[in-house]
Amino acid sequence: IYLFPFFFPIYVHNASLLGGWQDVWLFRLFLNVLGYATIIIPGYFLISYFKRINYLETGRGICFPVIKTCVFGSESKTGLLDDVSPAARNESESSSSARQAVKLIFCAAGLQVSYLTWGVLQERVMTRSYGASEVEGSGERFRDSQFLVFMNRILALTVSGLWCVLLKQPRHGAPMYKYSFASLSNILSSWCQYEALKYISFPTQVLAKASKVIPVMLMGKIVSRKSYEYWEYFTAVLISLGVSMFLLSSSTDKHPSTVTTFSGVVILGGYIVFDSFTSNWQDNLFKYKMSSVQMMFGVNLFSCLLTVGSLLEQGAFFDSLAFMMRHSEFAMHAVLLSVCSACGQLFIFYTISQFGAAVFTIIMTLRQAIAILLSCFLYGHAVTLVGGLGVGVVFLALFLRIYARSRVKKSSKRAAQTPVQKV
Repeated sequence: IYLFPFFFPIYVHNASLLGGWQDVWLFRLFLNVLGYATIIIPGYFLISYFKRINYLETGRGICFPVIKTCVFGSESKTGLLDDVSPAARNESESSSSARQAVKLIFCAAGLQVSYLTWGVLQERVMTRSYGASEVEGSGERFRDSQFLVFMNRILALTVSGLWCVLLKQPRHGAPMYKYSFASLSNILSSWCQYEALKYISFPTQVLAKASKVIPVMLMGKIVSRKSYEYWEYFTAVLISLGVSMFLLSSSTDKHPSTVTTFSGVVILGGYIVFDSFTSNWQDNLFKYKMSSVQMMFGVNLFSCLLTVGSLLEQGAFFDSLAFMMRHSEFAMHAVLLSVCSACGQLFIFYTISQFGAAVFTIIMTLRQAIAILLSCFLYGHAVTLVGGLGVGVVFLALFLRIYARSRVKKSSKRAAQTPVQKV
């Protein structure tokens, strides 16, 4: 028996999840978007008004610097800013092999600990009850994914803000309102990521996230007009094949949390689309002179504004705080989730600055494989032989992609270093 067969297929044994309209994921998403609209729409009209009256030349007063920064910025685009100065890069290159090895181990360990802990806690918070006793079915689940997004963003905002204050950053050029596009897609993708765990297993989610290279390529063509090499299309097809093998091998007679519903697939698709837009929009924003930490601060600033506004309008903010007061274990998990998310972002910036994107991608790909194994071990997810083969195909394609990209970069560097003889 299904409720809302096209959008909300929930099996009978999960029917208790639907306590009313407030428990239907599409209705919650509608409320969230409505809350964001109450902030975005007035902001749009204000920005249009300031641009229409040419406020940049006619405006005066104490609010002028704030309005100029938010609406106009410097409007001067530069080349993509390299987060690492030439001096720092030379120092890195001249470092001893032992020191570089220690740095690499530190970066890999930091990324693995941060994101593996984050993944385990994410599944614990969204799929298990709090305050449960020995009585079957006792306890209550935390249902508001948007509050977890807010918790993650407020700590990331604090960390990036302190970083910007304590360490010298380049002069900021982008109008602040342009961060709101990436913020909106970012919080929607994060919401989908948490919400999907109510309907799909964590290994399925991890594997789908590994395959987001396909929609990222499609979004890159739409947003940035990018072109791709043949090997990129080949690895994308391999990833699609591996994901299909894994999903089709899932059976419903295993652990209940391994059941993949149509709602879960739709929510996961929303995550991939929103996340693909976020990365491409941020890539465009980097055309302004800014550092990665400034990007982190700007996106999280609007993310906090949008999520807290929506939570307060729905009355969910204080309900979530009350849940934290009732269950200290959940409070600890929510805070630890936010700490892991913020620390993970800092490790990302440091790893890329020290070793480049290729090494970082290898570390994160290994992290995804370990996360699947860890989730299966801790939460009892079953993976069939065909499903395991599909996982292997996905990660094989990812490593082929990394290898091909590194070869292309090396050949382009050799071509650039080859002296041109004048006739």
